[in-house]
Amino acid sequence: MQSPVNFLTIEEYLQLENKSEIRHEYLSGQIFAMSGGSKEHNLIAGNIYSRLRSHLRGGSCSAFMADMKVRIELANQAKNIFYYPDVIVTCNPQDQDRFLLNYPCLIVEVLSPSTETTDRREKLVNYRTLETLQEYVLVSQDEIKVEVYHQDNQENWSMQTLGKGDYLELNSVGLTLTMSDIYEDVLTA
Repeated sequence: MQSPVNFLTIEEYLQLENKSEIRHEYLSGQIFAMSGGSKEHNLIAGNIYSRLRSHLRGGSCSAFMADMKVRIELANQAKNIFYYPDVIVTCNPQDQDRFLLNYPCLIVEVLSPSTETTDRREKLVNYRTLETLQEYVLVSQDEIKVEVYHQDNQENWSMQTLGKGDYLELNSVGLTLTMSDIYEDVLTA
């Protein structure tokens, strides 16, 4: 027996999401429930967020984590996507919505077994369509490994893999993190 696929408008999704006890990501009318993260996942995301928040305090940029959505409009395909990044930073004064961001400069995803493929493929492709995004960071929770995608001034993207002893340079916000900063209380860097 086949079940019908229900498609929601953006307005229906946003209304549902504001009332829901669990988070859902939205891809062109379909919603997908988000699973909870591990202790390691939460510690890593929290470590990165707390250092970003402290660094950005008093400036024009703001850091958010977990419950803030990012909206992606794929104009050439007339599609809208809403994701919940683990950590997100915006420096754009136009980002005034209470529940979502449209102009992030930095997005961080902590990789989980259930989401790693989506983070590496689908989200990478979709996030890179955001004109304001300068860096997309993927952080492993099982080993000291960070992958950072940087966009240069000519709008070309490059990827760098970092390991133990390396530094994560977040040019979008002028912050450098050590692996010890990222993996504090999780793995020995």
